[in-house]
Amino acid sequence: MSHSVVSRTQRRWLLALAAAGLLASAPALAAPPINTLGGGVISRRSDTAILGYDTVAYFTVGKPVKGQDRFATEWKGAKWKFASQSNLDLFKSDPEKYAPQYGGYCAYGVAQDNLVSIEPDKFSVREGKLYLNYNAEVQALWLKDPAGFIRQADAKFTALLKK
Repeated sequence: MSHSVVSRTQRRWLLALAAAGLLASAPALAAPPINTLGGGVISRRSDTAILGYDTVAYFTVGKPVKGQDRFATEWKGAKWKFASQSNLDLFKSDPEKYAPQYGGYCAYGVAQDNLVSIEPDKFSVREGKLYLNYNAEVQALWLKDPAGFIRQADAKFTALLKK
């Protein structure tokens, strides 16, 4: 009898996908355009995008920086926090430029037909666009063919929001 071995990370990913599928399939819980899922295997929604991290900082300093409540704005039904007034001003002047792709949902997850949470430190900026990932293992998969996954995710995201 053979047994397949599933890593703890793979189990967490599978559980998150299952939970996302359940959330996405419930009509009353249709996915919002901006990811407000908290971290963890079973993610609860909050009102804050990117778990409170400053989306502009990914572009200006190249790393995740925690935002502050005093530098916040509302956009597309979510609260966006920033590390400074200047970052808040940059975002307000052109939110589409700084907002993560696929509403901040895991880019690889979207390519695989799922809306799941992210870890703010698992990101990449490609051609001036921010992509976030669920965890390090998923990010490693994403980085094997980002252009291909972007094509897949671009084709699927709008329909996923409607599920």
